[in-house]
Amino acid sequence: MKLEDYELGGTHLRSSDFEKGKVLTTAWQPNLAYAWDNGVAIGRYLAELKEGRIVARVCHSCNRIMIPPRMFCELCFKPTDEWRYVKDTGTVNTFSVAHVNWDASRRGPKEPPLIPAVIEIDGASPGMGILHMLGGVSPNGITVGMRVEAVWKKPGERTGAITDILYFKPIRAAAAKSPRAAGKAKAGRKPAATRARSKR
Repeated sequence: MKLEDYELGGTHLRSSDFEKGKVLTTAWQPNLAYAWDNGVAIGRYLAELKEGRIVARVCHSCNRIMIPPRMFCELCFKPTDEWRYVKDTGTVNTFSVAHVNWDASRRGPKEPPLIPAVIEIDGASPGMGILHMLGGVSPNGITVGMRVEAVWKKPGERTGAITDILYFKPIRAAAAKSPRAAGKAKAGRKPAATRARSKR
């Protein structure tokens, strides 16, 4: 049986037909509820964040300590072996200075830029870290290799999310190493000759 070529029927519409109500339309708000299963590794990771701790997973086959944790190693395809707590300090691997918000809207002229960074966490294998925000520092004061530490929400405000860490801030040199503290230390020291006499 041969199908004949024929013109498909249809109604040509103009935008004004919609405006004049000549076309039946409906408006509704979709209910896009969904659930995301954290899984074993991320579930434990988020629960530990609520307690103010960062946990990693160890692959003894590859000899790697992985963060974020996962139950299977992506290199050797073997199950990981143990949980291990790591520190909440680390090193800036790379960073960006963003003048737009996460929804791509432009930040106001008086709003400071956002500074997302990849931070290699102390206690994890080299190259292992998390993407988070830097704070307490101007964009001009950041360098790759900078040492940083987590600034946590108060315990009662944590929800078991990566945002339980507010941001990472630079680790300042110990107060004893600051020029002011060093000056005070020198001022309080006895002259060398006095120290030598006091030993006799």
